[in-house]
This record gives sequence, C-alpha cells and structure tokens, in this order.
Amino acid sequence: MRAMFTLIDGKILAHEIRQNIKKEVAQLKTLGVEPGLAFVLVGENPASQIYVSNKQKACDEVGIRNFTDTLPATVSESELLKHIEGLNKNEKVHGILVQLPLPKQLDTKKIILAIDPKKDVDGLHPDNLGRLVAKLPGLRPCTPQGILHLIESTGINVSGKDACVVGRSDIVGKPTALLLLAKDATVTLCHSQTSALSAKIAQADIVVAAIGRAKFIRGDWIKQGAVVIDVGTNRLSDGKICGDVDFETASKKAAFISPVPGGVGPMTIAMLLKNTIEACKNKEKP
Repeated sequence: MRAMFTLIDGKILAHEIRQNIKKEVAQLKTLGVEPGLAFVLVGENPASQIYVSNKQKACDEVGIRNFTDTLPATVSESELLKHIEGLNKNEKVHGILVQLPLPKQLDTKKIILAIDPKKDVDGLHPDNLGRLVAKLPGLRPCTPQGILHLIESTGINVSGKDACVVGRSDIVGKPTALLLLAKDATVTLCHSQTSALSAKIAQADIVVAAIGRAKFIRGDWIKQGAVVIDVGTNRLSDGKICGDVDFETASKKAAFISPVPGGVGPMTIAMLLKNTIEACKNKEKP
C-alpha cells in the first residue's frame, strides 16, 4: 500500500504571507511611510527578466513602490558601482536587489559588497551573512528563509531533528544550514565531494535538496516520514521543469514534500517582500 504524503504548497503559504504584508504596508502608509524596492537588471537575460517581472508584480500586489533600472550588458563595473551608490543614498529606496547572474565582466562579489547592508534585501552582503552566523539581527537570505517557513508549516519541531542540506552555495546551502542550526537542528551540510551521500540523506528527518541536478536524490534514499524540501529548478529535454528530488519515488517515503514548481519559488519572493518591509521599518526607527 502506498504511503500517504502531504504536499507543502508554497503558493498557498506565500499568498498568506503576502496578505499580511499588504496589511502592514497599508499601515505604514497611514504613518506617511512608503516602502520602496529598487531592482537593478543588467543585460537581457530572459530568465532574469522573468524573475524581475514576477517580483515587480508581487510588489504591486502588496503596495510596495518599486523601481527598475535596466542597464546594458556592456555596462562597466565602475558605472554599475556608481549606480548602486546612488541607490544607497536615495531616501525613497529601502531595499536594493541586483538580479543575478551578472555579465562576466562584472565581479559579483564586489557588486554585492557595494550595496548598503541595511538595504541588502537579498541578505547576501557579508555583513548580513556574518550577522546570521553570530545570531545578530540582520536581513536573512530570501530562499533559506522561505525554506524554513515551509519546514515549519508542517508543524514539526525542528529542534533536535537531523537535517541534511545537499548543496553548499552562499545563496542557499550555507545560510539554510545556519538557519536550521539556529533552530537547534543537528545539521549535515553535503556537497559534490561528500562520500556516502545516500547514507547521510537516509538518516535525515529533514532533507533540503539544492544541488542543481535533475531528480538526483532518489526515493530510496529518503527516511520514512521525512520532510523533503526541493530547491532545484531544472529544465528537462521535453521542456518540463523538475527539482533535484525524484518526486515520484520520494513521495512514497516522505511525510511532507514540496513540489517543483510551486514550492520554494513563491516563498522566495514572499521573503523578499518581508525583507523590504523590515528594511523600511529599521530605517524609520528613531
């Protein structure tokens, strides 16, 4: 008999969060405060254009004023840095998001460093990542925040659970591991050089897959009753999108599993809106 699983619907959860943010924005506006988010889009990468468009729509939906600066793919590093400095000084801009990836002539780390940490709504500035490590207040990376919300929406107590994060990127893997650690999970951070990966995953009560390989994590690796969060977005030869987890087999073992698409993606945008409001409120504090 097939085991029953519960789908962790990121669209529903993100909608609830956006509705709360919409109320918060309306409240801020009654106080004469209008949150503002600036997008910087360099070049004409079709995927980046879609991502920014989706984020713009989310801002419009909740009432966050948003500005989009589209710069040519040939922009020099000094020109982009000067542009970011202007946004840092702009009183109407509470959050700055530089859409990644950037063209090859630009040093991504240098560009992120140029953003005022208090306006770094992506949570990727070393100042904010350091605050995460030190458990100090700061803007947290959006996707890891969304992942934690998805996990906690299942009702499980993360404290004391064995969690396995597959993928060690600065954007997802590392900060997700730190957020889980802050919730008192016992965390194993795995990557491409990890030996006996399947055995490590098989011990985990919580699995976060962010390795960027289609259907890489098989169902027979999953512990019975585990929570599985799939961060991967991979396009197959037939044009369909799938995650890093083989959903069909993993759903036979997992108690809770997030879909691709419709899981982590909507939550990432919801957390971007949340960070923008947080940055706005922090600026307005006396």
